Amino acid sequence: MSAPSKQPSPQPTPQASSRPSPQSPPPPARSSKLPPFDPADPLGLDDLLEPEDLAIRDTVRGWAAERVLPHIADWYEKGELPGLRELARELGSIGALGMSLEGYGCAGASAVQYGLACLELEAADSGIRSLVSVQGSLAMYAIHRFGSEEQKQRWLPSMAAGETIGCFGLTEPDHGSDPAGMRTHAKRDGTDWVLDGRKMWITNGSVAGVAVVWARTDEGIRGFVVPTDAPGFSAPEITHKWSLRASVTSELVLDGVRLPADAVLPGVTGLKGPLSCLSHARYGIVWGAMGAARSSFEAALEYARTREQFGRPIGGFQLTQAKLADMAVELHKGILLAHHLGRRMDAGRLRPEQVSFGKLNNVREAIEICRTSRTILGANGISLEYPVMRHATNLESVLTYEGTVEMHQLVLGKALTGLDAFR
Repeated sequence: MSAPSKQPSPQPTPQASSRPSPQSPPPPARSSKLPPFDPADPLGLDDLLEPEDLAIRDTVRGWAAERVLPHIADWYEKGELPGLRELARELGSIGALGMSLEGYGCAGASAVQYGLACLELEAADSGIRSLVSVQGSLAMYAIHRFGSEEQKQRWLPSMAAGETIGCFGLTEPDHGSDPAGMRTHAKRDGTDWVLDGRKMWITNGSVAGVAVVWARTDEGIRGFVVPTDAPGFSAPEITHKWSLRASVTSELVLDGVRLPADAVLPGVTGLKGPLSCLSHARYGIVWGAMGAARSSFEAALEYARTREQFGRPIGGFQLTQAKLADMAVELHKGILLAHHLGRRMDAGRLRPEQVSFGKLNNVREAIEICRTSRTILGANGISLEYPVMRHATNLESVLTYEGTVEMHQLVLGKALTGLDAFR
């Protein structure tokens, strides 16, 4: 998938007068006929999208419908993601990995197009969107932005194709919201680096061929590109999860992992490196959460139209309609917010605080939409025959990873007041 080509705007022909000439045809009459109301797009947000945006969205939606939706309930129930490597290659073939990056086999799509893909992937399942986000917005983004040319050439083409899976090691067992306290460290030994430490809750960890690991050094926090077959590296899978069950989650263990000098990412020192990667991934979550919300809302709407109680569909009762109306308002406000942030990112004007705004609002509202949808479905709402409870439990993880509610509130609080309440 490629970004739409940018054509220069046509320049108006200079006129001697602003008045139309008598020979000029009158402007076409504006049609008084309104388009029909579309329950799937009540605000007409598709009008904001270009044909290529819609084509990319439809490609990802079609792939998810064919390859994920028929199986996702079973994968979730069993707590596994079989065929992950094949799915990754297929995602690579449609250009969904490292989608907004330029060169090295990446699609070079716009931020809005990447966001639309995240929405469609998470409408299928948060675990599938997490696979794509960690691959593209964390591991590939770190190498693309901060890596050497040799690192980019070595890793990015195979990662864009889905042949190599990546992971991103920042969170530790005792340090999540405060990455500055990380204990993983790297020390120089001659010209080599030696890494020791632990990372926790790492998506893709046990299936990755390469890990971007952040560690404390005498120079400050640095990022390292770690081949997962390096001696001393292991990634035991985390089990007994009740959220993101159709996703591979691991611990990373680094016991004296020796790396050459050129394994370090040369383009950054300090927390601004991993935090900029997280901001890019959080942007995808702003869109993705609305995909989970949309899926739950659609299930509730269809159920309300067909489920009969007291002699008529429950969608005909005032309380049910109030729930549906409130959910539709928050869902499409969230999509409009995501679209606005995407346009700002494409213009190079998106600030991290604005990403926090989107992540805080959209994930919080998505969970509420899932919970309200579950009340409309009644007892059926807890069944995996419907997507609602699966989305709700997945979003409990999305709510806290890549920045908890409290952390994003404090980011916004500091931006609003100019006062730092983190410490």
